[in-house]
Amino acid sequence: MTWENSISDFKLYLKIERGLSQNTIDNYGLDIDKLVSYLNDNSISISPLKIESETIQQFIYEKAKTLNARSQSRLISGLRSFFSYLVFEDYRTTNPIDLIESPKIGRKLPDTLSLNDIDNLIGAIDLSKTYNGVRIGERDRTMLETLYSCGLRVSELINLRLSDLFFAEGFIKVTGKGDKQRFVPISQQTQKFINIYTQEIRTAIDVQKEDNDTLFLNNRGKKLTRAMVFTIIKNLAKAINLGKTISPHTFRHSFATHLLENGADLRAIQLMLGHESITTTEIYMHLDKKQLKKAIQTYHPRK
Repeated sequence: MTWENSISDFKLYLKIERGLSQNTIDNYGLDIDKLVSYLNDNSISISPLKIESETIQQFIYEKAKTLNARSQSRLISGLRSFFSYLVFEDYRTTNPIDLIESPKIGRKLPDTLSLNDIDNLIGAIDLSKTYNGVRIGERDRTMLETLYSCGLRVSELINLRLSDLFFAEGFIKVTGKGDKQRFVPISQQTQKFINIYTQEIRTAIDVQKEDNDTLFLNNRGKKLTRAMVFTIIKNLAKAINLGKTISPHTFRHSFATHLLENGADLRAIQLMLGHESITTTEIYMHLDKKQLKKAIQTYHPRK
């Protein structure tokens, strides 16, 4: 079995059997491609069925010179999944990654924005800005309002559809990782911005047939890319001299943190974020020190 064939089969397995998103599948593929490139660069001719721990260990050692501990750990995890698949399919009897330890990494607390930061970022959008006759300033405001008020991932935002809007019930339907769907409450204010966008801005766009149901579109009538949303946020941060690097995910982290600060139940936040395990959501407990202090002062018998 060649590397090309095994990687292709592995990706098919991730899509059909595991139900992972295309973005996640691509990331797994990149991990294996790095190993294959290392083998080619060093004239090492060996199949995925015969490669041993020593060769992979040397590859990881070389990569460690340019990767931080978190990136190394992710790379090792990706390779471990690939070789576990080969063992599962009886192509191999052992997983060569089992003997390789991942570097110890601390739990990184996510960056967050204050409510004032978010107001300033959205306020910096030029609502009169147009491109090829499309009022993209209004679109950008609506996108960021939706991103923050619903705590969406960037992939969930750009894939949001008109048919996912259930404003009468006060919810939107979100398709998350692994195509898992959830309903997220949406505020009246965000509904108002979306209605303005769909009724006044989107109707002026020549929508491409394949994106007819997609909510947020570029000026050519096609679905926005992740990169475009990153760029919009990066430019706004620069415009207000924010002083830190942010991304669409920063809005999601801020959504969860602000809910927790205002007394929301952790389980409710988990459901709205679409976290499979509540342990993922618990990271926000580390951010909200004021809430922890208040809990002690309120409930501890020796306060």
